Amino acid sequence: MYRIKTINFILLLLLVINYSCNSQNDMKNTNKKLIDRQPYCTRGFYPSTKTELERTLNKLFTDAVADKHFKNVRAIIAPHAGLVFSGETAASAFNQIDCEKEYKNIFVIASSHSLRYKGASIYNIGNYITPMGTVNVDIPLATKLINENDIFCFNNQAHQQEHSLEIELPFLQHILNYDFKIIPVLLGTNSAKDCKKIAEVLKPYFNEDNLFVISSDFSHYPSYSNAIEIDGLTAKAIESNSPENLLETLESNSDKGIFNLATSLCGWTSVLTLLYITENTSGIEYNPIQYKNSGDSPYGEKDRVVGYYSFAVTQKSNKTSSNSDFELNEKDKKDLLSIARKTITSYITKNVIPDFDPMNYSENLNKKCGAFVTLHNDGNLRGCIGRFSTEESLIKVVKDMAISSSTQDSRFPRVNADEIDQLDIEISVLTPMKKIDSIDEIELGKHGIYIKKGYSSGTFLPQVATETGWTLDEFVGHCSRDKAGIGWKGWKNADIYTYEAIVFSESEIGD
Repeated sequence: MYRIKTINFILLLLLVINYSCNSQNDMKNTNKKLIDRQPYCTRGFYPSTKTELERTLNKLFTDAVADKHFKNVRAIIAPHAGLVFSGETAASAFNQIDCEKEYKNIFVIASSHSLRYKGASIYNIGNYITPMGTVNVDIPLATKLINENDIFCFNNQAHQQEHSLEIELPFLQHILNYDFKIIPVLLGTNSAKDCKKIAEVLKPYFNEDNLFVISSDFSHYPSYSNAIEIDGLTAKAIESNSPENLLETLESNSDKGIFNLATSLCGWTSVLTLLYITENTSGIEYNPIQYKNSGDSPYGEKDRVVGYYSFAVTQKSNKTSSNSDFELNEKDKKDLLSIARKTITSYITKNVIPDFDPMNYSENLNKKCGAFVTLHNDGNLRGCIGRFSTEESLIKVVKDMAISSSTQDSRFPRVNADEIDQLDIEISVLTPMKKIDSIDEIELGKHGIYIKKGYSSGTFLPQVATETGWTLDEFVGHCSRDKAGIGWKGWKNADIYTYEAIVFSESEIGD
């Protein structure tokens, strides 16, 4: 685990420590009078008047790295020091945002500098105020997150004298021309486990409708040259999109014995939370935009600096992705198995099809792709039906196929209530199909096949070849004759497609 080393200045900040939140219980009622959070950063971080702040921002955005025209910017990482030190680097991050897009919500995530408490505090009793006006908080969603997740709370004291979250807001006010809403999340934890729990709750919101703004400076108080070295190592770890790499790098930096190094990433919990959100999401890229440190400012010194890095986090479009680009993490698999079991239980015992809120699941589970649901009882096949789908979400397909495999497979009688507990559910999530010109392109055990000739078609999942031990000719011949009904060699003048399947079952995944 990463150990934060502090010097006297930081120790003074941490003299007041709060290990628990001011409970959310007193603020669950959103009908109470709003208490807007007043600006704190006017005390030296940015100008206190609207006119002067706008003038400062205009210059910062003019000097910053211009829009690089990234597509699908999902998040940015920006520093949070006084504008005379880190403002240009922060503006370089905000310059990468699509200013024409109206985000449903902007999640602004920062780490508390002065208080420690479990999880994170979300300000849900009012809006944030800056010299440029009001920044609206999505109070219903903020309250929902607090009430439904123990990892979140409301801690008023944490927000009142914290600059790291507030200082990002004028940048948003400067570039966005609509009344955007934020979810202000202030982490009080120093636990990687807490960060992972926070990420699990927020991951369903990490999509094209929302933007994530992560607030963090880099190294604190090494020399100018040491800062460049350490900040470069930290940046590479972030680019790897691996929480483990980041934690190991921070630990390694700390162990180097660099003089005066207090931390190599002061908002490490916020950045770590983002990495936990993105680590298993396909197409994610961390793009470094600009690096500077306080020694580059006319107000800074070279022997004791703070590092500033800006990143744009993008996601490649899935429209041109190959079969193997789609991935599911362990939680995704458990969620799909749970959906299938809950659906079968509800439908068989009550004749009711349950609803599943898409917002409670990851972006991958909301993608449009096909799936098969296979049922086994005591090792014997009990039902298997699937769908090649491009029009419905994976959540919907698994729910529908759970019903079909338990009640509509013509080879077996309908599953009865007494059997449900004995079932082992297996799910095969299908990647998009690819038309092939030769069966030599088929890899046994990796590719499923779909053979189509006129109105006749048939398919074998990838695991069929493994379970039967068939040769390639047998795999294709059996599918052509037994599934498509066009004869053993009928595939020779038919269309053949391959696809891959992510296969997992309750007996393998467990609870």
